[in-house]
Amino acid sequence: MPRTIWSGAISFGLVTVPINVVSATEDHSIHFHQYHLEDMGRIRTRKVCEIEDREVAQAEIGKGYELTKTQVIPITDEELRDLPLPTAKAIEIEAFVPLESVDPIRIAEGYYLQPDGQVAAKPYKLLRQALERSSKVAVAKYAWSGRERLGLLRVREDAIVLHAMRWPDEIRDPAELLPPPVEVSEGEIEGALALMESMTREDLEGEEFRDSYTEAVAKIIESKREDKPLPEAPEPKEQGQVLDLMAALQESVRKAQASRGETADTADADVHDLEPKKKTAAKKTTTKKTPAKKTAATGQAKKASAAKKTAKKPAARRPRSA
Repeated sequence: MPRTIWSGAISFGLVTVPINVVSATEDHSIHFHQYHLEDMGRIRTRKVCEIEDREVAQAEIGKGYELTKTQVIPITDEELRDLPLPTAKAIEIEAFVPLESVDPIRIAEGYYLQPDGQVAAKPYKLLRQALERSSKVAVAKYAWSGRERLGLLRVREDAIVLHAMRWPDEIRDPAELLPPPVEVSEGEIEGALALMESMTREDLEGEEFRDSYTEAVAKIIESKREDKPLPEAPEPKEQGQVLDLMAALQESVRKAQASRGETADTADADVHDLEPKKKTAAKKTTTKKTPAKKTAATGQAKKASAAKKTAKKPAARRPRSA
């Protein structure tokens, strides 16, 4: 069982639920240490006092707030633990809201809330079933590690999960990152919808969602341990230049449906249902109108690209940069 991170209670109205907080996730990544390459001696970080110029033990280290360059205010763990906050010992529910009203960018890591003893069993189940039946989530405040935090409580199977949340002022405005204004045609939007439909699934299980990076690192470690040749890197996929966004979307639909065992005819039919005015990919270069601003050289490049489509198909993710 995972260790308890924090103990306290959930509080909403006059109802109190004693709980233990445990991590809801595990880290299966491969971690490395730093070594001196000449003799493989371990490189470690040592904590040195700048005034005494000596290494100090963990027992001698505490927290402090730098008021000025010459004045530091020491703060103890006990002082942080005993802050005069109602959230110091409880997860105080402030409101219940629809999950869709919460921007996912504000939701962070998750923790399971475990009922603490038999006395907590009934109020815990009451809160879980009320959340489930209402299809809402609870927004709460709690204090951990010297700061008050915002949290979201939701139901996962038979458990209540607490997600840490970021405060509104912790989310940066993306306005300055947006591209310059561009026009997107209705046909291109429908083509993107066709691609989304061909990639839609009911779950996130399968080979596509396996941690291939960790598995590849594990194979390198095993090969070096047994003095075997390192596994060969796969050949990179050849990516052609995308000159026609609609052609790239249609080709991506065909690739996605082919990966599911569907025939090319089915893929064509799906795309043509959404784009009734488009001809087949083989005729597109002769029927598609060239925009007025495009040069003759660009038109020739489009024809050359279409002629080579069967030999060099554009990668599915290239339309992003088209």
